[in-house]
Amino acid sequence: MSTLTLFSVEEYHQMIQAGILDENDDVELIEGHVVNKMSRNPPHDGTIQLVSDLLREVLPPGWCVRDQSALTLSDSVPEPDVCLARGTRRSYLTSHPGADEVGLVVEVSDSTLAFDRTDKARIYARAGIEIYWVINLVDRQVEVYTLPTGPTASPAYARRDDVPLGGSVSFLLDGVVIAALAVRDLLP
Repeated sequence: MSTLTLFSVEEYHQMIQAGILDENDDVELIEGHVVNKMSRNPPHDGTIQLVSDLLREVLPPGWCVRDQSALTLSDSVPEPDVCLARGTRRSYLTSHPGADEVGLVVEVSDSTLAFDRTDKARIYARAGIEIYWVINLVDRQVEVYTLPTGPTASPAYARRDDVPLGGSVSFLLDGVVIAALAVRDLLP
């Protein structure tokens, strides 16, 4: 009988510091499990660039865009495709941002759509991340998740709005609407 080992965030960081995991290991910690990240394709990578560039254009001072960089949450160390974090490019040279430093998390989804809607949404909701977008390449829409439950028995977002190709998505940072971005500009 085999047993499954769950790792804490601290143990995961220790594996990286000890060289057990390195930048060549395409993995992330999700709810104590070290999981392989999915392979990326040109539409996925290109969409990350589109989203990052658009967010950089409208981002107010005191915030930075992080692409495919780790977050440190209570039981997970995900690497979202795009994240807006409080601070500057130099703010996270010695540590990853935590949930309280994050204003928006974005996952670009095609082959990972089910995982991003369930597992990723659950960990971001548990952490209390206020706004989570799934850039849905399959259905050509942006799914906007808001009103996270926080750390409950079944963490989730209470609201999901699907914004079609002709619509626009707005987001708040520090309670202020930053911009309304056209969905067509966020999709390849």
